[in-house]
Amino acid sequence: MSKQVFRLDSPKDEETVTEEEFVIAAIRELRREPYKGIHSVYSGFNEAFRRQFGKDPVEVTTRMRDEGKIIIRPSRNGVMLYLPEDQVKPLDPEEVRRRVLASVKKARRAG
Repeated sequence: MSKQVFRLDSPKDEETVTEEEFVIAAIRELRREPYKGIHSVYSGFNEAFRRQFGKDPVEVTTRMRDEGKIIIRPSRNGVMLYLPEDQVKPLDPEEVRRRVLASVKKARRAG
């Protein structure tokens, strides 16, 4: 597990940030309502991580996922990153089936 620590860019700010802190802060700060997660590419996260730490974020985010610290979901041209408490819950398959069939019946009556 990488415990690399880097100084923030501001010379006045003497605090340090770990890779994990950076990932979690990015998810919290870059998400836009009503969305709970961020797109790794379109949010600018990947490029910001590379500039801060000088390496690809995939290794760190994959490890954090394996440790249960974040959730990663595939998305077009990248992935979505979520905090575990904000994970989108999948619908019950039976509920999905019921809703689809109801929609088909409604379309048939209208058509």
